[in-house]
This record gives sequence, C-alpha cells and structure tokens, in this order.
Amino acid sequence: MPRINLLPWREQQRTERKKAFGVGVVGAMIGAAVVYGAGLLMMNAMIDSQQGRNNTLRDEIKFLDKQIEQINSLEAQKQQFIARMQIIEKLQRSRPEIVHVFDTFVKTIPDGTYLTALTQNDQRFKIQGVAQSSTRVSSFMRSLAASEWLKDPELEVVESKRGNTTGSDFTLFARQVTTAGDVAATGAAAGNKKAPARRTK
Repeated sequence: MPRINLLPWREQQRTERKKAFGVGVVGAMIGAAVVYGAGLLMMNAMIDSQQGRNNTLRDEIKFLDKQIEQINSLEAQKQQFIARMQIIEKLQRSRPEIVHVFDTFVKTIPDGTYLTALTQNDQRFKIQGVAQSSTRVSSFMRSLAASEWLKDPELEVVESKRGNTTGSDFTLFARQVTTAGDVAATGAAAGNKKAPARRTK
C-alpha cells in the first residue's frame, strides 16, 4: 500500500491561515482607523459649528447690550427733559404767586412794624424787621399763619439794641404756600413709576 505524505499540504494550509489572519488584522486596523478618523472629523465639525453658534450669540448679546445702553441713555434724557419742563411749569405757576406773597406781607404787617430785609431760599422766607413791641411781632406771626400764601411762621429772635428807640429788632421765618411744588412733585412721582429698561444677557 503506497504512503502519502500530507505534511507539505498541512504546512501550506497553515501558512495560508496565517496570511488570512494577518490580512484580517490589517483590514480591521484599517477599518478602525477609518472609523476613528471619520468620528474625529465629525466631532471637529460639531465643535466648529458650536463655536460658530457661540460667536453668533456673543455678537447678538453685544448688539443687545448696545441697544440697552442707548435705551437707558434715551430714558435718562427723557427724565431730564421732564424735569426741565416741570421746572419751567413751576416757574410759570410761581410767577403770579410771588405777587400774592408780597401783597400778603403788605396786608399782614401791623401798625408800628416795618420790614428791613426779606430773603427767599426756595419756598422759605427770612423776614427781618423792627416792631414797637413783641406783641406786634406775635400779631404779625398770627396774620401770616392765617394767610393764604404763607404759613408756619417761626420766630428766631427778638432783641432790643442800645440806641434803638424805635423798637425791637426781630427775625422770623415763614414758608410760602405754592401749588406749583405740588404739581411738580406729582409729575415726578408719575415719572418714577415707569419701569427701567431691563438688561438681558
């Protein structure tokens, strides 16, 4: 019976298996590299896209901030204009009132009393004069308190100086009653009720 040597065939088959395994390993490595490269490219594209959106949002936020600053500036200018208009309105209203105030001084000064100085600071008057007695000063203060255009008389001093034979020097204060101040305060309160522009981030 003849003998058949199978060793060369087995060795050849083993070699082919090794080659096929090597080709499979190389193919798998190439496939993994392709997948990794594609994933990396996709990730970089997503990062670039997100950075582009972030830059767009930053630009929009800067634009909105500039608009808010302009709105706030316009609101401040508006309040300044309102304040000026209120001052002008107050001056226009107070113009005839000062006539009534001086007329009140003329009508309320009692006999034996005359004024030497009259100073106004806002709505407060400083009244200096000479009276024959403190009773006349009290009468003058009562008349001021009962008047329509002056109120809250407050005596600071009554003194008799040497050599002053005409009476005693006095100094008192009184506050002007004005409707212009009430109107301006009402307008300011109405302006303060407006909500300021909100800052959006």
